[in-house]
Amino acid sequence: MAPDLLGAFVVGLLGGVHCLAMCGGIVGALTLGQGGARASEPGFWLLQLAYNLGRLTSYVVAGALAGGLGLLLASAGPLGQAQKLLNLLAGLFMILLGLYLAGWWSGLARVERAGGLLWKHIEPLGRRLLPVRSPWQALLLGMVWGWLPCGLVYSVLIWSLAAGGMMQGALLMGAFGLGTLPNLLLMGAAAGWLAGTLRRPAVRRIAGFLVILLGLAMLFQLRPGA
Repeated sequence: MAPDLLGAFVVGLLGGVHCLAMCGGIVGALTLGQGGARASEPGFWLLQLAYNLGRLTSYVVAGALAGGLGLLLASAGPLGQAQKLLNLLAGLFMILLGLYLAGWWSGLARVERAGGLLWKHIEPLGRRLLPVRSPWQALLLGMVWGWLPCGLVYSVLIWSLAAGGMMQGALLMGAFGLGTLPNLLLMGAAAGWLAGTLRRPAVRRIAGFLVILLGLAMLFQLRPGA
């Protein structure tokens, strides 16, 4: 499980090229709603951390649900074959995610649009929490934000299906969430500089290529005799 957790963390870290597009507006709204607080002030970071803690909490809950579902699916048939099928699906989704991050394939955008059917019922809850004035508001807003339709998150959730259980799925999504944390904290403190860096095509392609390599490594582990 430890290599999987490291891999999930790296996917979250490399996913910063996608987080800019998906979450930049939300991070900006939080920052603007802090009453002009600067990154040098402790209150600024308290709200940013509370916000991201809420988001990670939602990821962990979703990972636990996915891991539990995957365990049920695996137990419905021959365990070894079902687990291999789930691992195959996870590896393929990692490759598709890499293509998506690099800008070479946009199919995951359709998955995000499908997730918007649920999001349209959740998003109004987040709007009621703006502007954010307290850590509790930031925590709750982060928990809402964690359900934002996102191909990056959905890909790791597919991976969580193959994790082997609720605890394993929760840990996998938690590791992924921690990987996204540096980029999103930097986005709140230095949005302009980070946006310019992550939008560079070369950065996106390198990140996508590395995620594709991870997906290929996952598939390689499924070869006969591995």
